[in-house]
Amino acid sequence: MLTVIGVRGLDAWLLCSFGALAGSATASSALPSTIVVAVVFASLARRVPLSWLVIGLVTFAGCAWRAHVAVDGYRTAHTSMRQVVSAPQRCHATVEVLTSPTWRGDSLGYTAGVAHAECETGQFSAVPVRLYGGPRELARGDTVEVVAQLGIIRLMRNAGLPDPYVSAARSGVLLSGGVLSATVVRGGHGFVHWVDQLRWHVRERIEATFAPDAVGMAKALVLGENDLTQDEDTAFKASGLAHLLAVSGTHLVFAILSVVSALRFVLCRVPLLAARFDVRRASSAFGVIAALVYADFAGGSGSAWRAAWMLAIGLTLRAIAREVNAVRAAAGSIVVGCVYDPLVAVDVSFMLSLAATFGLLTLGRKWSTWVDRWSLARPVRLAALGLCATLAAMLPCSVLLATLSSGLSVVGIFANVLAAPFGETIALPLCLVHALSSELPLLERGLAVVGSGALLVVRQMALATAGTSALSIPLPWPTDWQCAVVVLGGFTHWYQSSAPWPTGVHRWRTLAPVWCFTIVACLTLEWATHRVGQPQGRLRFTALDVGQGDAGLVDLPDGKIVLVDGGGFVGSPTDPGARVILPILRARRRDRLDVVVLSHPHPDHFGGLLSVMQSVEVGELWDTRQGQLEGAGPEYDELLALAERRGVPVLGPESLCGQRAFGGTRLSVLAPCPGFTPGRNANDNSFVLRFGFQGRALLLTGDAEHFEEAQLSDRMDLDLSADLLKVGHHGSRTSSTTEFLQRVRPTLATVSCGMRNSFGHPHAIALQRLRGSNVTVLRTDLLGSITWVTDGQAMWVETAVESSSAE
Repeated sequence: MLTVIGVRGLDAWLLCSFGALAGSATASSALPSTIVVAVVFASLARRVPLSWLVIGLVTFAGCAWRAHVAVDGYRTAHTSMRQVVSAPQRCHATVEVLTSPTWRGDSLGYTAGVAHAECETGQFSAVPVRLYGGPRELARGDTVEVVAQLGIIRLMRNAGLPDPYVSAARSGVLLSGGVLSATVVRGGHGFVHWVDQLRWHVRERIEATFAPDAVGMAKALVLGENDLTQDEDTAFKASGLAHLLAVSGTHLVFAILSVVSALRFVLCRVPLLAARFDVRRASSAFGVIAALVYADFAGGSGSAWRAAWMLAIGLTLRAIAREVNAVRAAAGSIVVGCVYDPLVAVDVSFMLSLAATFGLLTLGRKWSTWVDRWSLARPVRLAALGLCATLAAMLPCSVLLATLSSGLSVVGIFANVLAAPFGETIALPLCLVHALSSELPLLERGLAVVGSGALLVVRQMALATAGTSALSIPLPWPTDWQCAVVVLGGFTHWYQSSAPWPTGVHRWRTLAPVWCFTIVACLTLEWATHRVGQPQGRLRFTALDVGQGDAGLVDLPDGKIVLVDGGGFVGSPTDPGARVILPILRARRRDRLDVVVLSHPHPDHFGGLLSVMQSVEVGELWDTRQGQLEGAGPEYDELLALAERRGVPVLGPESLCGQRAFGGTRLSVLAPCPGFTPGRNANDNSFVLRFGFQGRALLLTGDAEHFEEAQLSDRMDLDLSADLLKVGHHGSRTSSTTEFLQRVRPTLATVSCGMRNSFGHPHAIALQRLRGSNVTVLRTDLLGSITWVTDGQAMWVETAVESSSAE
């Protein structure tokens, strides 16, 4: 029987698992995690043996050390590799496939270890790389000769967002790129190679037999591959039904326990075996192996491995005739996870699986008991139990879900109750049996038809409920300190619940103050976060790290905010709007942009604006009009069409040029005035904006090159002086002329460029001219995001990366 966590259930094993997970979490939030551990262990000092606390603290310290060593080692390796291969270049390499190849659309992706590689700028070996492309039947263990276009992995470091080095350190991948040609020179062997071959076979059969609209969902359910269309992926996430297509703990438990039960059923009916062996223990032992094999076959996600480890521990105890405690088995999965991966706490799928499991083991069991006390009709009872399970699993996950989505769909809670029978009771078993039925064509086709039907019902529910944003509970991006407060609130709730209760004293009288204090503390932290995100009486400019593109946020003294450009990667599916700008806005508690400025119609400046304008309210869109008249591609046209649909006015230079009071500053639109120059490069038709605040000023130049700079320099009636200059055209040699710098006389300059850029930005001659003008240069490729703040008198700079890498 499952036991609810209480003082009698607390032991060294649980404290060890808590210490291990908290130690792993210090890689991303060191101080909050350490304080949580200190408070928890200090509270338990008089209730548990000292030896248990020592075990927990030693585990915490050891896991914290391992986590920081992993991140620091990766950071060092990444910096060293940038000296060898930075911009994408052609490399000839011999590699061994390390991870199961996965397909998304027509793209094959996998991680490989480089035995030896020769690139245009150097040689290297023993480096993990992420490759895209190769033979369809590729499997782990294969040795492949490849010609690939490799570059340093793109990491965008922005203050207020999680450190990308932490998540990147989990895989260790330093380079990535597309495969131009590949030849398997030696096939792999062994168990994992066979597993990948089986995955390839199952993938082929799903594509051949399932309905086209259900193929992506079937592959997600069986193989753990996300091959959904963009609309489907968005709908499943927005509706809260994405877990139905993930290889979750429930999924794995259902599959393995079904196999164990079926094996026990068969063995019990073989008299010779039933008489000589304990078939219950034998089938449990088989289940241990099956759980680990299936987790690997299903893609090896964090949630799959966590569930597999928990199930393996429970089945092992049953196989050796020991009492099975689900809570301790879950705690054991934490310890195994931290041993296997010192950074497991930053694996969102692992943490979601863990939180949902503890919710079901504690809240779910208690709430189910309450439902059983009522005499309900069977359909009503099943619906009530389903709702209890959904809420019990979702409530502990709410903080984690807030990092993934800006809202929690109320409709999605009820959609889960309706969709779960189709997804978990019908589609899942049918898809799993389908994977084993290729030798029976009629059965295989029948299973595919019925399984496709069930999956399409789930798909329709996701599409129908995804648009109900009006019934969504808004969730702010939780800070590390808010997460710490919630964890401490949950611990205090358990701590008070486990204490003896005097006769006549109701629990709510003790527990209500706990949650009142937790809520008040979270709201206080929310108020403080709001104040920091929306400063008053200061001018703040943040050059965001969006790779080889340009995006900047200007917070104005009266609270207004302006987004200048949205970054973009030419030829890459990465959306800097969704990946950087929207998370930054959520972290700063911004749901409106007063002005969006497109400095000029180039993809590395408007690539992320579409997703931004789809997600937040926008007051005005400023555009030079050049793209409207000369054309700038379908994405630009879609951006203007979206502005029209949402009623966002699009303003051009003809109504913007000149100086005005705006947001507590003196805003000057200096170019292109009175309008863009036809036939001239869009760079030299960029918006040039100057924000003046008391005795300080900021000058933003888009991608202005020497023509536009010369035009401005010749206008002696214009005030170009600025303390901070956003350097034009990413630090190209065609910008930052000496004459222009003499007119501006900046103290600081920011250069927006990517560590992976193939243009050589910033160019040495531009840096030389800046240094010759006594300008301190701050580069996003070296420092991450750069924030400049002034109160009108003093000014200061903060960067995402603490470094002395200023030019």
